[in-house]
This record gives sequence, C-alpha cells and structure tokens, in this order.
Amino acid sequence: MADKKLIYIADDEVNICNIIKSFLMKEGYEVETFNDGRSILDSFNKKPADMLVIDVMMPELDGFSLCSAIRQKNSVPIIIVSAKDTEPDKIAGLTLGSDDYLTKPFSPMELMARIKSIFRRIELDKTKDIQTEKLILADVEINSDLKQAEVRGKNIGLTGMEFALLHYLAQNKNKAVSRGELLDKVWGFESEVETRATDDMVKRIRKKLADSRSSLKIETVWGFGFKVEEKD
Repeated sequence: MADKKLIYIADDEVNICNIIKSFLMKEGYEVETFNDGRSILDSFNKKPADMLVIDVMMPELDGFSLCSAIRQKNSVPIIIVSAKDTEPDKIAGLTLGSDDYLTKPFSPMELMARIKSIFRRIELDKTKDIQTEKLILADVEINSDLKQAEVRGKNIGLTGMEFALLHYLAQNKNKAVSRGELLDKVWGFESEVETRATDDMVKRIRKKLADSRSSLKIETVWGFGFKVEEKD
C-alpha cells in the first residue's frame, strides 16, 4: 500500500503477536509488537500508531485500562482481542472506546477483515468531513474535524465511538435511527451483545450532555432505536 499504516499489537502471548504480525505484514502494514500494556502505551505516547490491537489480560497495564488511557487524548482505532468472552467484558471494552471486540480463538482473516473495514470507514469519514466540518444542533456544536462535541464552547469529552454515534444521529436529525443502522454505520458490524452496548453508550452520551447542561436530548424510540430532534 502506498501509505503504510502502522499498527501496534499488544498481547502477553508471544505466539499470538507473531501470528497477527505475520498476517498484517503480508498485507503491507508496518507492525510493532509488545507484551505488556505499559510498553505499548509508552511507545504510543512517543510515536502514535494508526491502529492498536490489544489483549485485555496483560501485565503492567490491562487492556481496559490501556484503552481508557488512550481515549483520554486520542481517537486512534482500537481492536480488543481477548479470551474474556462474557457480555460484561465485551460491553466494557466497547463502551470504554474500543472500535471492535474479537474473542479468542479467532481467525486471522476475520481480524484482517475488521481492520480493513475500520480503515475504510475512516477514509469515508474524511470524505464526509470535507463537505461538512461542523453540525450545530440545539446548543451543541459537533466538529467533525476535531472529532469533538462542544456545549457553549466547552468540549464535553466524548470518546471516539461516542462522537461517531452522536454525529450520525445529528446527521439524521428528526429521524428515528434503528439500533441495527447505528451498529452498521458506527461499528461496522451487528450482534445481540453489541446492541446492548449501543444502549449503554447512548446512556453515557446522555450523561455527558446533562453534565454540561445541554438542552439536546437523545430520545429513545421504543423497540426500534434513537433520534435527536431540532426543536423550533
């Protein structure tokens, strides 16, 4: 590929790191591997990557804590790969700001497909951002370029996925958007577990809007999805 993407992989199982690295390098990606959470965070702070593929159970700094730390200052795509396959684990990973959650054992080809899907979505978002850099809804200004939402000039601190969800609802203001459509457009995949994660993420966005004393409301369309309305 002309513009080589740099991907960081973190897993305490060396064999898994090597397998993923081998597949990614064959696809033309530049790859660096780490075996604990602290090392990848330190390296990312010095040289940000284009994507992170991280395990949950790692020494020094676990994957959830790593994801949270990264999300405080960067919207880089994060894919969690983990043996922890319970619904609470998956929901925790997605609501902390990861873009995808893949349980072990998994096919390297499936991981590759999800990586390519995320990069395609990013490129598509860049095209859209050229046309619409800012959306204003009620007292909220949604800045596509900065990937942040502001209320009366103050950033309300949305994660990358929270921003993507609110941005999509704003683009479709006054229209009910189904949970399935949100999952397809924001996450790029759909399943029963992630449907619950979407509901949880909407609650988190609502709380941040309420904490900022915004007048914007995300309404629940029972049995279907959500919508935001621009009141006269």
